[in-house]
Amino acid sequence: MKNVNKYQRQYFMPPVECMDWVKKDYVDKAPIWCSVDLRDGNQALIVPMTLEQKVEFFKLLVKVGFKEIEVGFPAASETEYNFLRTLIDQNLIPDDVTIQVLTQAREHIIRKTFEAVKGAPKAIVHVYNSTSVAQREQVFKKSKEEILQIAVEGAALLKKLADETEGNFAFEYSPESFTGTEPEYALEVCNAVLDVWQPTSDNKCIINLPSTVQNAMPHVYASQIEYMSKNMKYRENVILSLHPHNDRGCGVCDAEMGILAGADRIEGTLFGNGERTGNVDIVTLALNMYSQGVEPNLDFSDMLQICDAYEKYTGMTIDMRSPYSGALVFAAFSGSHQDAIAKGMKYREEHECPTWTVPYLPIDPTDIGRHYEADVIRINSQSGKGGVGYILEQNFGLNLPAKMREAMGYAAKDASDHQHKELQPQEIFELFKKKFEDITAPFNITEVHFKQHNGIIAEVTVEYKGKKVVAIAAGNGRLNAVSNALKKQFRLEYDLVTYQEHALEQSSSSRAIAYVGIKDKNDNLFWGAGVDQDIIRASINALLTAINNKENA
Repeated sequence: MKNVNKYQRQYFMPPVECMDWVKKDYVDKAPIWCSVDLRDGNQALIVPMTLEQKVEFFKLLVKVGFKEIEVGFPAASETEYNFLRTLIDQNLIPDDVTIQVLTQAREHIIRKTFEAVKGAPKAIVHVYNSTSVAQREQVFKKSKEEILQIAVEGAALLKKLADETEGNFAFEYSPESFTGTEPEYALEVCNAVLDVWQPTSDNKCIINLPSTVQNAMPHVYASQIEYMSKNMKYRENVILSLHPHNDRGCGVCDAEMGILAGADRIEGTLFGNGERTGNVDIVTLALNMYSQGVEPNLDFSDMLQICDAYEKYTGMTIDMRSPYSGALVFAAFSGSHQDAIAKGMKYREEHECPTWTVPYLPIDPTDIGRHYEADVIRINSQSGKGGVGYILEQNFGLNLPAKMREAMGYAAKDASDHQHKELQPQEIFELFKKKFEDITAPFNITEVHFKQHNGIIAEVTVEYKGKKVVAIAAGNGRLNAVSNALKKQFRLEYDLVTYQEHALEQSSSSRAIAYVGIKDKNDNLFWGAGVDQDIIRASINALLTAINNKENA
């Protein structure tokens, strides 16, 4: 890259080392969640949501379990204003939910915001102004003292109007572009705002530290958060909040490390929708906690319904590889992955495991409304015996011998490769029947009679090349006798090396399936399966198919 020298670091480390967060290895409790889908997420849409869509989305967020929901920037547009009034006037806000509104630290915008939020049962009024070096110098052309005064005046006006306006209000302040602000200066501004608000244990306020633009590795953000948390005035009465964006692809990591560093609250969106590369993805963040045994206090047990509703309201599409929510995230195409998953699932059944440790699956898909048959094993040209065997067993009740699973795996890989597509479970089942079940050419057995005399004697009527032949031989069992008769009559050379059977259905008219494997003189294996209500007939059909597969090879 020829222009690398034009870039430089635009972040600031704290003036003292702040690395206590490193000593913690996981987030041990969920933060306070605030969804900003209806403001940040809506702002980032090519076509913003209609009033009706926003109302329905609000109801979805309530159903998921959000107790704080930012509903818009009411001074910014008529739709935002009308949406807020609709929620208040139609009593759509549950008693345990607090709405949040955003305003710049500008007098006329703050006043219009309070007009819009009048009568709210509980509302957070979130005021912000930008504090970064780049914004101070290039956009506002103001000194540190002037920028601080904007924040203080905005905070004071919030306090004044809250006393004069009907409703129940809490306050939030954000030094926007916090990550590009000197930590000492950001602390000075926040403390000045807190001196205005004088928070108490009964009337806490929120200081929100946004990663408005990610410009550093996540550990830098964590160190900045720890510095602010340790040095902020009234800390016991302040809810320290984070609002991570995702410019470097580190939104979730910023949030997790920020919680370790002292944050109490997270603002984000479902599936990470937001300006530019988006906000922190709350679905991922919450389910990361869930996968570590931490209750996230959000309900994603019907993920498919949430995804469908989100896409319907926003017009956005959830990527197939999006963590937890994507269509393919619980799908395994790799043969080794499929084999490990299948064995892990079987191990769980056999050992009644109380904890989830299945290889390659960080959580149980059924916990979020997904299903193994559709989601875990997917078959294409990269797949192997484990996945194919698992699908046949789980969907169709076929428990193939290990070596036969391998042969079926190769057959499925070959079919997928030639068709250039993924195989669905029914297609795999049809392929199994085509390759391994009741194949009747070139040999076809039409009748078999047995009698017992020094063992079992089989009299087998065989069609071969348009002629019927009766073959007779003895054996130590019915299948062995049939096999010996065919070998003797047609000079076939093979050894019967595998036999396995099981019931297919549990009823008075249940059918059985038999699997037979034979080996030729070069140690090549050939397989057959037979299905019939009579297990003897099923085993004969399996042997016949294995012989025909050998002859047709």
